[in-house]
Amino acid sequence: MSQVTLGQLPEGIARPGYDRAALATGIVHLGVGAFHRAHQAAYTEAVLNAGDPRWGITAASLRSADTRDALTPQDALYSLELRSEQDRQQVIGAITRLLVAPENPAALIAAMTDPAVKIVSLTVTEKAYCRDAASGDLLEGDPLVRHDLANPAAPRSVPGYLVAALAQRRQAGIAPFTVLCCDNLPSNGRAVHQVISRFATMRNAGLGDFVRNEVTCPDTMVDRIVPATTVADRARVSAALGLQDTWPVIGEPFAQWVIEDHFPLGRPEWEIAGATLVRDVAPFEAMKLRLLNASHSALAFLGYLAGDETVADAMRDAGFAAFAERLMRAAMPTLALPTGTDVDAYARSLLSRFRNPALRHRTWQIAMDGSQKLPQRLLATMRDRLAQGQTIACHALAVAGWMRYVAGTDEAGKPIDVRDPLVAELARICATSGPTALLDVGAIFGTDLPADPRFRAAVTTAFDRLTRLGARRAVLETAD
Repeated sequence: MSQVTLGQLPEGIARPGYDRAALATGIVHLGVGAFHRAHQAAYTEAVLNAGDPRWGITAASLRSADTRDALTPQDALYSLELRSEQDRQQVIGAITRLLVAPENPAALIAAMTDPAVKIVSLTVTEKAYCRDAASGDLLEGDPLVRHDLANPAAPRSVPGYLVAALAQRRQAGIAPFTVLCCDNLPSNGRAVHQVISRFATMRNAGLGDFVRNEVTCPDTMVDRIVPATTVADRARVSAALGLQDTWPVIGEPFAQWVIEDHFPLGRPEWEIAGATLVRDVAPFEAMKLRLLNASHSALAFLGYLAGDETVADAMRDAGFAAFAERLMRAAMPTLALPTGTDVDAYARSLLSRFRNPALRHRTWQIAMDGSQKLPQRLLATMRDRLAQGQTIACHALAVAGWMRYVAGTDEAGKPIDVRDPLVAELARICATSGPTALLDVGAIFGTDLPADPRFRAAVTTAFDRLTRLGARRAVLETAD
């Protein structure tokens, strides 16, 4: 597939309806993974097709060259396949340039410094912000942070890149871009603002004041299930296109994007594609984190232990499906939603989406980086339920599932390839003191939860039940 071969696509497959050569680059995106290409880039594609050429995307990987190497020969074109009973393909042209940050940090900083760029968006996962998951503070002793403070022109971290570009814009008299975080962090815009403000202050007090007072970071909530692309996906999509696409992305038909409408330099009219612009994202974000993400993680940890490869596999087990619903219902009393929000319908839609057999969303993929996900997906709800005098048995079993998972062996005795930024510390604790000692890791649980006897008792009881009975029986015997 390339710009030249687009005309060979079969009828009915959507393709760019605009002159890609005429696009300006209004957005630089950090973290050009599958989710961005299936979500924000697809929303922006609708804006470009509607006739606004200001919002082409320069996308950068902060680590691997794989996406750049796959898509550059395709003129950065790729297909998005929405999988359901009837699959649909669309070719996306919104990304016009691909960078690999480690190869040329200066090129990425220069791209973000371009006055035409109004927005720098991010999907880099929770761990990339060099942020303490419990407190939200910048991890000032992180090796990447220390490196970037010593080498501001050649950064390696997300805060380092953002602040390097903002510093250059400030020096050149160019208004700062809007930082648009699309990762699953609570109050994600404010979280990123806190991190980069502190990083900038550590570089220079004046720069810190500039970032703190002049840089806007709207909150967002994003939602679309995007499993990792497989070899079989590539073959199927290429056959449907009649052209080889070396790196398509796969997603479900459902997509949601709620955005705090605060963009001093302007923004694309994402409403065209169904985005919701609001004054306060927090209620929507909490609903998604505590219902979708929490149940997704619970199914991932417990389902993987029991031998389920995908979320849909786990949902075929009536016990797991019922447990996921109980977990959501336990979270509902902790939500403060706008009048008219049908949270029951949202929960039903999630259960239906999880059952989609066309989406092979691997439990192992969702279980990655659990130490970074627990605080916002599970622990925040547990804190609120405890404060309300409520029980936390369902959430405690999900936490116990994580503890059992990171111990490194599933219920069949097979080793688990644990991927987590704290994997070495977690493995050491499990080996020397046992998995329940993980409750004392302050970077995950803080100091309040481990000191609460109700929390400690609930999790240790759940862990004992999980160890004795296995995940499939444990979920049947757990309810709040």
